[in-house]
Amino acid sequence: MKDLFHYVHKLRKASGWRLYMNMAMTIAISSLDGIGIYLIVPLLGIIGALQIDTDAISLLSGLETFAEGLSIELSLPLVLGLYVLIVGGQALLQRFQTVQNTRILQRYVRTLRMEMYGGLLRAKWEFFLRKRKSDFHHVMVNELGRVSYGTSLLLQMATGILFTVIQIGLAFFLSPLLTLVVIGSGALLAVFSRKFVRKAGRIGDKTTELSQSFMAGISDHFNGIKDIKSNRLENSHLSWFDNLSRELESNVVGFIKVNSLSQFTYKAASIVLIAGFVYLALEVLHTPAEQLLLIVLIFSRLWPRFIGIQSNIEQLASSLPAFKAMRKLQEEADRDRELEGSGSPGEGERCLPVDGIECRRVYYRYDTSEPAYALRDINVKIPANRMTAIVGKSGAGKSTLIDMLMGLIKPERGEVLLDGAVLSEERQLRSLRSSIGYVAQDPFLFNASLRDNLKLVAPQAKDDELWEALKFSASEKFVRKLPQGLDTVIGDRGIRLSGGERQRIVLARAILKRPSILVLDEATSALDSENERLIQEALERLKGKLTIIVIAHRLSTIRHADQVIVMDQGEIIQQGGYQQLSQETKGKFRQLLNYQSEAVPAGDEMA
Repeated sequence: MKDLFHYVHKLRKASGWRLYMNMAMTIAISSLDGIGIYLIVPLLGIIGALQIDTDAISLLSGLETFAEGLSIELSLPLVLGLYVLIVGGQALLQRFQTVQNTRILQRYVRTLRMEMYGGLLRAKWEFFLRKRKSDFHHVMVNELGRVSYGTSLLLQMATGILFTVIQIGLAFFLSPLLTLVVIGSGALLAVFSRKFVRKAGRIGDKTTELSQSFMAGISDHFNGIKDIKSNRLENSHLSWFDNLSRELESNVVGFIKVNSLSQFTYKAASIVLIAGFVYLALEVLHTPAEQLLLIVLIFSRLWPRFIGIQSNIEQLASSLPAFKAMRKLQEEADRDRELEGSGSPGEGERCLPVDGIECRRVYYRYDTSEPAYALRDINVKIPANRMTAIVGKSGAGKSTLIDMLMGLIKPERGEVLLDGAVLSEERQLRSLRSSIGYVAQDPFLFNASLRDNLKLVAPQAKDDELWEALKFSASEKFVRKLPQGLDTVIGDRGIRLSGGERQRIVLARAILKRPSILVLDEATSALDSENERLIQEALERLKGKLTIIVIAHRLSTIRHADQVIVMDQGEIIQQGGYQQLSQETKGKFRQLLNYQSEAVPAGDEMA
């Protein structure tokens, strides 16, 4: 329940005075509704439209005295007009409250959505390494929807409780004894119905588990759709989907069974109670007709409220796991919060390294409970305005070292320095990030136009700047041939482009940012020899103007590097110039060159 109270506090904070005004309207609506229903019968009795002994009901004599004191002659049109005025006013207020409820709920959901999304975006890179992307989708879509529904139920329940309290007050004024009997019956059934609430909670836990599995599976399957199609795995995945869908179906049906059983119990009890009341009233107590009418009226007004509140409690119990899951992810993201502020840093915040970036005795593990280090005793300096290449076998720690140099991860031991100062302050870290143009091995593009993808890093860039960046990345020629040029929509993750074309577009985007540090993580792995040569020539023109860090498996791309770092099993085992390392016959770099010379046709590797 503490998770629910946490979000109730957020609701109050997000809604402010609107929430209290909403509660006030609930009281007004409930009062008007009760007055309209409970007074119509007594008023009809006063004017003689119904045969009711006014002495048997104290309220009637009071109304008569009140009307006589104001010299008002009660008539059927006046009574009906008063009823229409009361009930019509209540309906108008209810309409206004419905709109206000929607405003409160949607403002609250928007607040939660922004808090969660902002918390995730500002979390450290290591936070994302520990989580599945589908977990974020699950919370942002499914669990947020359930939290929204649960909050709506909470508002309905609060409204229902207020309404019921007011109705009880009016009913108690009419007939205290009968009202107490109804309340006592409802209380007994509420105690009996606790087991339904517990069952609903367990079903809610299962809903969260199944929903998370569903989102994770769907995400994985469509990310790997090419492998599924290529290997004809459709049937096995359809079987998985069918089994999970059946579990989801069973879970929903299970909840409906619990909810409908509790509703049946309440309704069956109401039938028995009404029959018992009528029998007692007519055969035992010999209650007058007007009293019997009040019994039925009170019961018909109060009992549905008890049923509605019970149903809301059960549905809210099934939503509680969503509150818990959402709060847990939010707290984890907040604990791993990295950057303050929002938006893109301005030009004045960019870092222009003078001395470069340095690692001193750096150790790093992705999981501190495991003995193996991803980086071990790293001592290296990346000089400013020079080209540094990092090479090694897969799993050697190259990308981890890049992440360390970019400040995405922090060393478990040791220090990372920027121009001689320890890279620790958030402002300095933001400044470094804003200065980096990063091109990943697996380039990511949004399902939007080329223009939109390029302008992500420079929203104010003009077309001539876009074409200049495309020319640098050897992309200009193929982009001009596209049907709509810069306005061509390139599909999900840029699927309408080849791997090499995607790499070149992402490189163009990095250059458009005008970085002072350019990081290329296997950024030319999908290029043919001709386009690779064009990129090499472009990088040559940039040498001396910015710091370039390159990870490469194809060693032909780093021949002109000022410094080559060779890594193996998380350690730096060689460091020096390209020609120097290539002449060390027993060195790892020479071994890598020999492997590629054997694997690549003559003339291609050294072209």
